Amino acid sequence: MGSAAELAAAVLMMLAFPCLMLAALVPSVPTFAAAAAVTYLADHYLHHKGSYLVNCLSKVRAGLSIRFLIRQLLLILLLARLSLADNLIYYGAIACFIAFYGLQAPHGALTTLIRNRRRMPVATRNIDLASRVHIPDAPPRALMHRAAEKMLHLDLAAVVGILVAAALDSAAIGFVGIGTTVLLGLLYVLALMPYVRGRRIPPNAEQVLEAVDGWLSDYRPETVLYFSGSKDSAYQVNMWLETMEQLVTRPMIILRERAIMNNLAPTKVPVICVPGGVHLMNLDLSTVRVALYAANVGKNIHLLRVPTMKHVFIGHGDSDKIASVNPYSKVYDEVWTAGRAGRDRYAIADVGVRDDDIVEVGRPQLAPIEGARGEAADGHCPTVLYAPTWEGWDDDPGNTSILLAGENIVKRLLAADPAVRVLYKPHPFTGTRSAQAEAADQRITALVEKAAAERAADPRYTADTADTAAQERAAAELTRIEARLAELADDSEGGDEAETSRDGLVDVARHEETARLRAEWNTAYWRSFPDWEHRVITGPQPRLYDCFNVSDAMVSDISSVVSDFIASGKPYAVTDSAGLGAEEFKRQNTAVRAAVILSNDAAGLDELLAAVRAPKSDPLAAERGELKRYLLGPDEPKSIDQFNAAVGRLARKAETRNLGQESRTAVGGPDVEPADALPAQAASVAGEAEGAGAG
Repeated sequence: MGSAAELAAAVLMMLAFPCLMLAALVPSVPTFAAAAAVTYLADHYLHHKGSYLVNCLSKVRAGLSIRFLIRQLLLILLLARLSLADNLIYYGAIACFIAFYGLQAPHGALTTLIRNRRRMPVATRNIDLASRVHIPDAPPRALMHRAAEKMLHLDLAAVVGILVAAALDSAAIGFVGIGTTVLLGLLYVLALMPYVRGRRIPPNAEQVLEAVDGWLSDYRPETVLYFSGSKDSAYQVNMWLETMEQLVTRPMIILRERAIMNNLAPTKVPVICVPGGVHLMNLDLSTVRVALYAANVGKNIHLLRVPTMKHVFIGHGDSDKIASVNPYSKVYDEVWTAGRAGRDRYAIADVGVRDDDIVEVGRPQLAPIEGARGEAADGHCPTVLYAPTWEGWDDDPGNTSILLAGENIVKRLLAADPAVRVLYKPHPFTGTRSAQAEAADQRITALVEKAAAERAADPRYTADTADTAAQERAAAELTRIEARLAELADDSEGGDEAETSRDGLVDVARHEETARLRAEWNTAYWRSFPDWEHRVITGPQPRLYDCFNVSDAMVSDISSVVSDFIASGKPYAVTDSAGLGAEEFKRQNTAVRAAVILSNDAAGLDELLAAVRAPKSDPLAAERGELKRYLLGPDEPKSIDQFNAAVGRLARKAETRNLGQESRTAVGGPDVEPADALPAQAASVAGEAEGAGAG
């Protein structure tokens, strides 16, 4: 529902309207003016914050236009109650508001027309459209951003003028305000007119698609990463961006939702966002030989129907969750897993994925994860990361530890002796479905923040000031880096979707500088506070893998987080939230075979902490090494080399198939048996029907 401040603003605004009515009936100009000021300020604040409460008001017949209209009607009532019904200012106010609302129609029509015309059939990044099709500049942001709110707020001049006129009994001041409102409204409409005619009209869909096809013909993409999902799932495609940049073949990314495009991390790879299924199916993708899919979603059908490329499910993580063996996976030509464990999961699940169609390619994304640092230096405060997953779509107690065990885990870690530092990084989806999970997350956050404040006031930790100067320098460096990153982000921001697509060619120097600064930011961040300071970490920075690298151990749940952490070789614990028992829990979940198993009361944490404090005597170290190879594959050859080899092999397989089809067509088809032809024809018809329905 928004922050407490947003809720307070909404409540004040709704209470101010009855006050307006009372002030009009009394009548009292000062009271009316004060209540009107509250409604204006609260309205502006809620829109500035983009509050969800604004939408809620619209759903209960208290939308933006209605709120302004009611305030204006109450102002007319105030004038009538002040016995000004025969005064020119009364008729002037009525005429003003009628004219002002008359201007709302062309204003709304123009802004809607401009937005619709500038909404591209496809949005692009790192693709040269400017040389192929004329895309005019977007209207100034001042004209289009929150346009309806800005237009309606122009009545402020008239409202102020009329109130002053009523208080001073001087119609002249009122007419000045009335004239100002009408003139500004007219100028606003006139300012939008040039953007609906002449060379300021964007190209139509056919022209844009022709330009994109022309670029595709020149670029000749060979490997595409295809993704569809909600804006919150953007991390699932972002994790593959660096891998796509390292492909030997020419890469491209195809997205299906504009929200994903807006949340896509910076990349040098060409990106095409195609919301419409028909537009996607009409793109020239004849040179693509391998399509990679990071999620099992319904819109995959629009590309899966193309027979000239091979389709591969690569997923967005490696875990023992049921989603890792989704029966949908059998629609792909191959399923790529990190190691042998993924292959075995499909065999055990028996969901129709053949063993011959599974290829082990490692996890290229795990390259940044660093191994254990060996014996801790004297005075070093070990760091334990608690990274629970979210509550999932159902109420299975095994989904997350945050509900039943989270507080127990954190309390035991905070009370550990010798002391450890706690990093708490919840899953970004935590609390999105379950109010209980959201409340548990808030309680855990409060525990960590309270413990951090107590430690900061404890002279045992603050007595040593040797590193204070270094931390201050790191904090200053952090501020400098953030300012530069913000500057780079501002410089790279374009106008609307059409202008961003036109100017979306990546500036390689800027891209590399941003990557370098993000690495420097991470280093400065961890140095800007003592290594004993507890932290709650949310948001995209620092990244999960950065938290891995500064941690000596981790506590988590059954998720890809555990499989990824195993790459570090460090001790870890997993919570048996469903109470299966250690043996059954290990039997069902491969990734916990080398873990310390925790019950919901967090019993077993002492074993984890002992391994952190004395790595050489860690009884599970050897098992973790074996499990790492089983889950993630061998260290050599490097995962990215395995991945590239798999792409190349499958591309050759697709090319062989296509050449075979061309040979059959050239011969004229007499050697093709009817039994062979029938499924292909049926598949084609089914694919067209399915695609048309989904588009």
